[in-house]
Parts: sequence; C-alpha cells; structure tokens
Amino acid sequence: MKFNKLINPRKFQTGLKKKQNIKEIGSIKLKNNEMISLIVEGNKRHEVTRKVWGFYATQSINDRLKKNFKTAIVKNSMNKVFIMMVERSKMTKFREYCRIEKQRVIKWLDREKLKK
Repeated sequence: MKFNKLINPRKFQTGLKKKQNIKEIGSIKLKNNEMISLIVEGNKRHEVTRKVWGFYATQSINDRLKKNFKTAIVKNSMNKVFIMMVERSKMTKFREYCRIEKQRVIKWLDREKLKK
C-alpha cells in the first residue's frame, strides 16, 4: 500500500441545489489482496479490498456492512447512478440530502434475500 498525501488538496464543489465543498486530501495505491478500512464516528468501518480482477467496493452488503450502514443504488436528476452507504443513525439527513439534491433511491441493496 502506498499513501500519497496531497500538499495542496484539490478543492471543488458538488451539489445541484445546496453547494458543498469537497477536499481531496490524498490517494492510496493498493496491491492485489490489500485492504483499507475507512473509519467514522463510533468506530464504524467501511472496507475496500483490491483484487487481481478489480475491487470489492464493500464488505458483504447483506451481512457485515448492514450492521452500521444501509446500501442503496441512487439516481440523480442528471441520470447518473451511484452506490451509497448510509449510516443507519443518519437516515433523516440522507433523506433530506436526496430531497434537496433531487436524487432518488432506486433500490436498497441490504434488503435483498438471496436464493440458496
């Protein structure tokens, strides 16, 4: 793993209705079979794993991830589609964000029942 901290972080704005500032602070280059954990308040973790064929973008959506996050496919007003992981304790803020930014949940992925 190689971490590159940006000395002059790239700054830009997102949001259609309510502008929000984003700051890119660095990049991480992973080798095959390396994993990083992103940690937020309450020690909630999101993991990304590099594989020879690409990435596991999340841990299992219908098991480990759903303990702290809900996972959704979301479409914005420009027809762009995103996978979003929402902290369970912040669903009200997420709904408000989607309302303001004119985004809608296409499907909650953590609700999926898998066939055996």
